Amino acid sequence: MMKPRRFNRLVLEALTEIPEPFKAHLANVDIVVKRRPGPSDYRASGSKRGDRLYGLYDGVPLSERTGGHGFEMPDKITLFREPLERDFPDESDLVREVRTTVLHEIAHFFGLSEESLVELGLD
Repeated sequence: MMKPRRFNRLVLEALTEIPEPFKAHLANVDIVVKRRPGPSDYRASGSKRGDRLYGLYDGVPLSERTGGHGFEMPDKITLFREPLERDFPDESDLVREVRTTVLHEIAHFFGLSEESLVELGLD
């Protein structure tokens, strides 16, 4: 298991790779790391306990927002450290998967569907 501080650094490194025009839209998106998903995370994702869950986007995608948007809670992207570390014990594989998971959840923020993410190789 990697130290939480090192894992958080991997997430920050993945975020630095996001091109500036996209990064500007993320100013009000909270990005957090949790040790593992809880029951509410599985419910929110439409998954069942035991399914692989590396990340979760919670919010209203940009593509679905209307002029009245703005009084909701901030969007949030959560990454789950233990499932990622368990399934990717090799550090280079973990670095790659953290990056993929960060991009996957950010893509949901921009409104991309699971099907679109599969086509882009972010599944």
